[in-house]
Parts: sequence; structure tokens; C-alpha cells
Amino acid sequence: MSKINTSRNLGRELATAVITFHETVARTLGMSAAESRCLGVLNDFEIATPGQLAQATGLTTGAITGIVDRLEKAGYAKREPNPDDRRSLLVRIRQPEKIAQILGPIYGSLSAAMTQMSGQYTPEQLAVIDRYLSQTIDVLKVETEKLRAGGKPLQG
Repeated sequence: MSKINTSRNLGRELATAVITFHETVARTLGMSAAESRCLGVLNDFEIATPGQLAQATGLTTGAITGIVDRLEKAGYAKREPNPDDRRSLLVRIRQPEKIAQILGPIYGSLSAAMTQMSGQYTPEQLAVIDRYLSQTIDVLKVETEKLRAGGKPLQG
């Protein structure tokens, strides 16, 4: 197998492992992966407009409406009027302590395992890995924007 094919397979496996992990975390909270992603963004922002949530997650504002409905019903979010714009709403995080209590051990364990794994590499090797991952993220963002704009993916 060529080096390129191995990288592509590993990239696909990495993406699948990341998605599977996040879907499992979401199920721990009793929600979908999209809901969990929104909750994570909202937890970081503490308060956001639906448009900000859509932009930060890559979801449509229509999808955000349904997700906020479900987060609100579960007690994790609350809609309130936007004092700066009567036409818009703000979404505020609720129960951040409960969220931290559930997610803290999960992400703490992941962080410890990743720290242990990365300890096997020299600083120089880690710099190459960091550069590769950063460039991969950049490529994914560009390709995502091309798809959103109706562009066609390159044939490889």
C-alpha cells in the first residue's frame, strides 16, 4: 500500500473515531451529536444568538432552532430577549456545573490519554504533527466552504 493510500485511510479512520467519540459523549448527555456540539459552543460562549451558534457549528439557523428547542426542554439552555435587538433572541447556557460534572471526567480522561500518547514523541516530531493537523484543518475548512457555495470537489 502506498504512503498516500495509508494517509487517506488513516485520515478516514481518525475522522470516524472522532465522530464516534463525540456521538458517544452526546448519548451520555441524552442528546444527538449536533445538540452536543451546540451545547459545547454555548458552554464556551455562555450566551449567544442563534446566528452565532449556527456560524460556530456550521449548522443552519433552522437546525439551530430545533436544537435550542431540545436543549431548552432538557434544561441546558434558555431563550431570552436580546436587549440590544428586539427582533432577536439570546440563548443562555443553563446548568453549566451539571454539564461540567458530566463532561469533566470524560474529557479529563481523554486529555490524560492524549498527553501520555504524545509523550512518546520528540518536540520536533510533535511540531511536524501539529503542522500537518493544522494544514489538514485548513484544507477541510476550504473544502467545506466550497461545498456550501455549491462548488464541486476536486477529483483525486
